Amino acid sequence: MSTSQPAGHLIVECLVEQGMEMAFGVPGESFLAVLDGFHAYRDRTRFIVNRQEGGAAFMAEAHGKLTGRPGVCFVTRGPGATNASIGVHNAFQDSTPMVLFVGDVGSDFRDREAFQEVDYGSFFGPSTKGFAKRVERIDDANRIPEYIARAFATAMNGRPGPVVLVLPEDMLRSETTARPLARVEAVEPWSDPGALRTLRELLLKSQRPLVIAGGGGWTTQAAQALQRFAENWRLPVANAFRFQDTFDNHHPLYAGDVGIAINPKLAQRVKDADLILAIGPRLGEMTTGGYTLLEAPKAKQTLVHIHASAEELNRVYQADLAINAGMSAAARSLEVLSAPPTLPWEEWTLQAHADYEANLVPQPLAGMPAETPRGPVDMAEVVALLQKHLPADAAITNGAGNFASWVHRYFRYHGLAKGAKTQLAPTSGAMGYGVPAGIAANLATGRVAFTIAGDGDFLMTGQELATAAQHGGKSIVVLLNNGMFGTIRMHQEREYPERTSGTALRNPDFCGLARAYGYAAERVTETAQFEAALLRALAADTGTLIEIPLDPEVITTRGTLASITRSAKQQQAQG
Repeated sequence: MSTSQPAGHLIVECLVEQGMEMAFGVPGESFLAVLDGFHAYRDRTRFIVNRQEGGAAFMAEAHGKLTGRPGVCFVTRGPGATNASIGVHNAFQDSTPMVLFVGDVGSDFRDREAFQEVDYGSFFGPSTKGFAKRVERIDDANRIPEYIARAFATAMNGRPGPVVLVLPEDMLRSETTARPLARVEAVEPWSDPGALRTLRELLLKSQRPLVIAGGGGWTTQAAQALQRFAENWRLPVANAFRFQDTFDNHHPLYAGDVGIAINPKLAQRVKDADLILAIGPRLGEMTTGGYTLLEAPKAKQTLVHIHASAEELNRVYQADLAINAGMSAAARSLEVLSAPPTLPWEEWTLQAHADYEANLVPQPLAGMPAETPRGPVDMAEVVALLQKHLPADAAITNGAGNFASWVHRYFRYHGLAKGAKTQLAPTSGAMGYGVPAGIAANLATGRVAFTIAGDGDFLMTGQELATAAQHGGKSIVVLLNNGMFGTIRMHQEREYPERTSGTALRNPDFCGLARAYGYAAERVTETAQFEAALLRALAADTGTLIEIPLDPEVITTRGTLASITRSAKQQQAQG
């Protein structure tokens, strides 16, 4: 006869059975029984205590990106759930497996607008216009194993994404003899053999093919198979927006990233291609240049779209060939497609990579002093030093803002094919993602975690440095401080030149703040100071924040704020 235990303990036991090594969250009185379960199973898993639910959800999302299994987050009802929603939205748009548990009001108080009560089914979706793939409430403790197994399966299968499970407080206190179900593995759809024959025919007819790889669900083995497919057919491969580690940036077939601030030559190459082979990305707004590089709903290029979710195929783009397959299955099918001995696009492929390498060479910024043509701290040189000194398996993280453009353009991400995921970045454009993601990466893997952040971006989740210090994690944070919400100021100057409003920031002493949280900190004001500071950070026993005051004029890798203002005024004058 099975021994009974509190439902809150069974929740944790089921999660351990599913392979959860750590969960992230902020405690709440609504799920005290679960917290007691973490104490009971403390030898098998960890509860990472965060300082704000948004940071906790970002950490869980980053954990899901790194492991391919759902990152787990626990928050309390109402304010806790709404704070965590930013991470759920990020997991949805980034196609990341994640499960959010929400402690809820007791069932005897439900539907009275009780303290902090929210209708989570309405708030979180589910739909492509919502936050989550599935939202469910567990009212019967005996069905906990069923709900958790289904949540993990739903989060991983098809297009990966977040699931929300709601936990009534009284249910968590009840006793149950139920036992965990076995570990759930993702079930992948396989490529249709007939579709693969058609794909080969399309390749043989092509003169200017281009692969765009990205999206969720990639593994090391899948990335290696993709590389073999590209090598067999000598195809140029570009990576989708903020999936820059899907294909190794050091590979001679790499063509660059298709996203914000795209290399203009690559943008033109996407338009000039006669065959686009999109493997994994959902082809969202950022990857398609606002649906202009590939026109929606029917692209001018022949479009082959391979995606793990049948619901995603032909949803935005009417593909010439749609293949419903998971990334591992798709890549393994593609690598065995036989290629002819000669191909007509050899020069096209060579030039695509040459264009990428040329884009790595920084240009002087118009209007900057001759002695410092890219500002007192040359960010291109800073990224070169990161490339030189960071380990090949370092996790590179960022939130949202123009500050990220320097690593996106100049850093050559090592691909998953080399054995490790090296980029954690929000395709949802969520500010504040980078700091908690870097901490989660270090806690989960022990690898070096590097974060680039802006001043506005850092202040969204900077308190999570305390989480790192408490749990023995560390990261290196380079904070670019230009005293403003730089991206919004850039757009402001484009639309309303010289009419600044709502974008200036009065910032704290960032180094003092980092030290208060337990990080080492220093300020770099010249390019020549950065290398030594980076080496000290790599050798430190704690995390380190390196603040770089950035000239507000240095707004992008290609131009200055003044040049944007000048261009906008000229356009206005021309009517």
